Amino acid sequence: MSKFKTLFDKYDWQLTKESIYNKTQLDVELALNTNKRGIEDFKALISPAAAPFLEEMAQLSHKLTLKRFGNTIQMYIPLYLSNECNNICTYCGFSYDNKIKRRTLSGVDLLKEMSVIKDMGFEHILLVSGEANKTVGIEYFKNALKIVSPNFSHVSMEVQPLSQKEYEELLPLGLNTVLIYQETYNKEDYKKHHPKGKKSNFYYRLDTPDRLGKAGIRKIGLGTLIGLEDWRTDSFFTALHLDYLEKNYWKTKYTISFPRLRPFSGGLEPKMIMTDRELVQLICAYRIFNEEVELSLSTRETEIFRNNIIKLGITSISAGSKTNPGGYSLFPQSLEQFEISDNRSPNLIVKMLKDNGYEPIWKDWEIIYK
Repeated sequence: MSKFKTLFDKYDWQLTKESIYNKTQLDVELALNTNKRGIEDFKALISPAAAPFLEEMAQLSHKLTLKRFGNTIQMYIPLYLSNECNNICTYCGFSYDNKIKRRTLSGVDLLKEMSVIKDMGFEHILLVSGEANKTVGIEYFKNALKIVSPNFSHVSMEVQPLSQKEYEELLPLGLNTVLIYQETYNKEDYKKHHPKGKKSNFYYRLDTPDRLGKAGIRKIGLGTLIGLEDWRTDSFFTALHLDYLEKNYWKTKYTISFPRLRPFSGGLEPKMIMTDRELVQLICAYRIFNEEVELSLSTRETEIFRNNIIKLGITSISAGSKTNPGGYSLFPQSLEQFEISDNRSPNLIVKMLKDNGYEPIWKDWEIIYK
């Protein structure tokens, strides 16, 4: 097991939650005015006590983001490889117990999907699949990377957790980034939402970022599914995980995502609703806590929200997304993993960014330094 498990097990969920909710306005003021912020400062910034400071947090977050990233927003798009999955997850349209038509893209299918995506202008692609080791396992991923990597400057993956050796095998095939969301750091609630399948192993998933770091993956993405549990407590543990990883795998870059629970076939009502103001608070809190981390927002969020949040800390956004295998060219009507909120075309997103004084970045130029 990783060293993070040892650190994680020192924290009690309920006591941590109470600590966050007991933060005062003085704690928030101290967090905003210090030059070096720690995990206790992050607690203050995500606490209810920070709500009156949202404008001040937004201004500071904007200033810090400009300082580190300038007026740029990275553009990316997901490509769903398969909706086959052996896990039962209460919140996902691809769950094993959902009676849907399962599809896995062939090499020919993949080329067709890629052609549409390339025509949109994308150079950063995120490969996504359900978790089905027999049909969508390491050999499938190797083949997919061999097809995709020569055509895109940056390839990310969001698939089932793999072993360190398997990640090492994918690196020379063009893999740059791996996103691995814990979903929730509440061990008891995690069991309720993952009753069957390999994903039900809480600690194996928790250890995945360590395996990624040891394998030398260039960028690691963290996050929780906002709505499964108390978002403040989950966010604290995400920040704790980020802080640990940066200290232990300092050559690796990191990105945080903010997926709020969205409707899907079968539906799960969120345990806790996060308001737009609270999501703004969380995004600003991450930026103030960590000036280097990349912050990403998907098309789960609405058009209006995404228009307004880009100036407050976000560094990458998706556009034109489809969340079903073959959604761009082959099977546009098949079941999606979750419903999209922002349906604007990439061209419209680009116009919005430029109208707000931002430069959309299609190509990840650091590829030349490999």
